[in-house]
Amino acid sequence: MGAKLAQSTIPDKLYFKIGEVAKIIGVKPYVLRYWETEFPDISPGKSKTNQRLYKRKEVEKILQIRDLLYREKYTIEGARKRIKSLGRGGVEKQDTPSDDSQIPLFDVGKQKDFLKQLKGKLEDILGTMKH
Repeated sequence: MGAKLAQSTIPDKLYFKIGEVAKIIGVKPYVLRYWETEFPDISPGKSKTNQRLYKRKEVEKILQIRDLLYREKYTIEGARKRIKSLGRGGVEKQDTPSDDSQIPLFDVGKQKDFLKQLKGKLEDILGTMKH
């Protein structure tokens, strides 16, 4: 990872400019702009001078996204689904079905099991197509 992870302390204020958020999170501003396109919970307002203004709640959500992507090694899609499954209170919803896209990238054992199952299913499909 090129970006060094910053401390997770958020100053006590309501709004933050993109440069401030980038420094708090430990990523470049262009990364935040990209995450805005991938995560619907992040939609900063704009100041009179057209600068992005992030609410404290959004900064907290961005910290969560950073941790899922950089520390837990989720994919963007997996992080999006994980955040959705956590809901508002940060507690995992009980009715959320298990999804293999939530397997962290570094969990090679689970990935191998998943790929082995997928291979078996594909072989079954190919076998039925040959008959």
